[in-house]
Amino acid sequence: MTTTQPAFDLAVLIGRFQPFHLGHLALLRQALAQAPQVAVVMGSAFQARTPKNPFTWRERAETIRLSLSPADQARVHFVPVRDHYDEARWVAAVQAGVRTACPTGRAARVALIGHEKDASSAYLTQFPGWTLVSAPRQHHIDGTHIRDAYFGNASTALSATLAALSDAAPPCTLAFLQAWSALPHFEAMAQEWRMLQQYKASWAAAPYPPVFVTVDTVVKCGQKVLLVQRGQPPGVGLLAVPGGFIEQRETAYQSALRELREETRFNLLASTMQSALKGQAVFDHPDRSQRGRTITHAFFFDLGDRPLPEVLADDDAQAAVWVDISALPDMEDRFLDDHFHMLDHFLGLTPPLAD
Repeated sequence: MTTTQPAFDLAVLIGRFQPFHLGHLALLRQALAQAPQVAVVMGSAFQARTPKNPFTWRERAETIRLSLSPADQARVHFVPVRDHYDEARWVAAVQAGVRTACPTGRAARVALIGHEKDASSAYLTQFPGWTLVSAPRQHHIDGTHIRDAYFGNASTALSATLAALSDAAPPCTLAFLQAWSALPHFEAMAQEWRMLQQYKASWAAAPYPPVFVTVDTVVKCGQKVLLVQRGQPPGVGLLAVPGGFIEQRETAYQSALRELREETRFNLLASTMQSALKGQAVFDHPDRSQRGRTITHAFFFDLGDRPLPEVLADDDAQAAVWVDISALPDMEDRFLDDHFHMLDHFLGLTPPLAD
């Protein structure tokens, strides 16, 4: 009697799973059918909770695990990966994470399971050496609609909302959402969701989808960096680098210095700031901001080893603080949008990926 060998040693499924729904479950079952071991890559790991990414990677992983039989649970490995907002770096991080987490991670026969939904699925073709196994869309479901129903009905009968989602999400997800609604995070995320809906509605009459231009300043002094704690949504209470919207009659550099002064009362001579300017970069990933398409021009100033300039929160900041750079890697889940990655770009907070 002969046994059929699986076509692949390892199957990889990539997603945010915010939350895990029946479309994801169908892909996971296909991955389990393709290979004896499956790596489930958890995207948007380590970020602060937002209405778009409300659940931690561990919460998502546990929900997925509960959808499986004990035998299949033993075959699945979870791989958390941060977004990076840089496709080449993100692809390398996914591959490195899979190699580290899975016993067969370096195997030659790796299947990448995916559904080519739209332009956001282009990443599926970016993994050399992995075989793309395309799966048809089996459920017309996406996480956005589930989150909108979940947070949009926070003040009404949530049980009825979850019952209406029974054709979109497995029972383990619905049970998780019910339990999670009792946590303080739920109302905070629902309130921010409502603010974002109102913000987007205010631009609904524009003839074209708006593109916002902002500025940010990364200011280093000695071994510390200047941060603010946000006082207004989105991201109330989260950390950010000082910044804001560009003004009509200012250059990006002028707007950056103005926002720095307004949020922190930072006030060094213009000549001092000019000599301290060590770099600048544009951060323009389409998904970097919850408010919509937002392109920011970031400026990096290094003041060297001098006494810390006095700062005081003002404008829309709750606090302005000098933070040890060495502490930043453990604070990733406390930052607004991609601000941790902005700091990483200029300060090198995360280690390079190993081969």
